[in-house]
Amino acid sequence: MTALFTLQPEAVETVKLDSKPAVLERLAERFEAVYGLDRATVLARLNEREELGSTGFGRGVAIPHARIAEVERPVAVFMRLESPVAFEAADDMPVDLVFGLLSPEAAGVVHLHALAAISRMMRDDKMHAALADAPGNEAIYALIANVIDRDAA
Repeated sequence: MTALFTLQPEAVETVKLDSKPAVLERLAERFEAVYGLDRATVLARLNEREELGSTGFGRGVAIPHARIAEVERPVAVFMRLESPVAFEAADDMPVDLVFGLLSPEAAGVVHLHALAAISRMMRDDKMHAALADAPGNEAIYALIANVIDRDAA
């Protein structure tokens, strides 16, 4: 079985941002830099999804996601924020862990499975703490890649 989504090492970063719009903008920039996607298209799709309801997952986590025609399989970006940002989450907690996901336009079930895998990972208390405490981006990537590989096996 293959992984439900792709996360490149360079798609993981720790960054200081001050607002939800800044988070979405930075996600679009990372998707462009890492996966060669059009920043404006990605941002527009992420914003369209946010208009339907916040992707603030709760417990300090947001999972902004969208479907776009420009990808062949789900791709992800992970950001750890240096300080929490208000994200209109269901529990009203500010967000400091952000997992962006883009899936192909027609990837209904694949998109849902990838979202579910990310959701499970982010609900795990030990994983959540490990991501928050990881010493750098390489350690964050290793933690996430370990779960992705384990789930694909």
